[in-house]
Amino acid sequence: MQPIRRRVVALLLSGSLAALASPAALAADPYPSKPVRLVVPFAAGGTTDILARAVAAELAKLPGWNVVVDNKPGAGGNIGADIVAKAAPDGYTLLMGTVGTHGINQSLYGKLPFDPIKDFAPITEVAAVPNVLVVNPAFAQQNKIDSVKDLIAYARANPGKLNMASSGNGTSIHLAGELFKTQTKTFMVHFPYKGSGPALTDLTGGTMQVMFDNLPSSMALIKAGKLKALAVTSAKPSPALPGVPTIAQAAGLPQYEASSWFGMLAPAGTPPEIVHRIQQEVAKALGAPAVRERLQAQGAEPVGNTPEQFAALIRAETTKWAKVVKDSGAKVD
Repeated sequence: MQPIRRRVVALLLSGSLAALASPAALAADPYPSKPVRLVVPFAAGGTTDILARAVAAELAKLPGWNVVVDNKPGAGGNIGADIVAKAAPDGYTLLMGTVGTHGINQSLYGKLPFDPIKDFAPITEVAAVPNVLVVNPAFAQQNKIDSVKDLIAYARANPGKLNMASSGNGTSIHLAGELFKTQTKTFMVHFPYKGSGPALTDLTGGTMQVMFDNLPSSMALIKAGKLKALAVTSAKPSPALPGVPTIAQAAGLPQYEASSWFGMLAPAGTPPEIVHRIQQEVAKALGAPAVRERLQAQGAEPVGNTPEQFAALIRAETTKWAKVVKDSGAKVD
């Protein structure tokens, strides 16, 4: 081979190798080709954590999938959400977001380190969940509190003597309590925690007396008699808690409704094909009979909708909760 021809071939070969090593070529690697980090912006033991681990366990059954749940609690979910907002948009860092991180906090906090709309690519709503008004059983027995009306009467007679726990500032759990206080003209002292897990520990222990918790994280404690369920905050009763009324029914508050939702999001700029792939697999996981039955038994309704449908929900919920925050006068404690 002539020297010139050899140089031409060498250049062509080097160009081909460079093309194979280019970002575009590397992006063509099958997804996922390494572990996926799923950030839960609350402590372990709460509903966000329960849902994340249920989905991660089901995805782990797929070839090549390894989803690692990483709890990053604090600031009403803002710390974990900010981590994902600033992560590389490659599909390997995801967020289990909530109505708090993506529907409430923008109105409740003066300034967020991220934009809940612009900095994220919605993937799918994972589940819709009612909240439940629970009280410490010993406290309820001592003060003869067997209904929502009993609790309202006690709160009015003892302003500031009820400690109301929440999973953090800005969560639907916090806002459900604030809405209740506004509509019943009562005052309870709010204590925000870094997730439902630690809040429930103090509620069952007696340090706290009242909480508006997501149903899945309270269900086992209710069944064990460690918490007393007075009502659910949804528009309709929950099949998971037969015989337990809604707050609207029990307290004669027809306008009261404060449910929660949870969904998976990626950093903005994540390739649409990766977003679509994750959505498809998560929807399949939520459709698995064992997963569906387990979540429904805990009071959660699996969803698995499209990115477009989830994005529309986020926009609508941002508007809804902005009004609730304004009307209730809720503040970050």
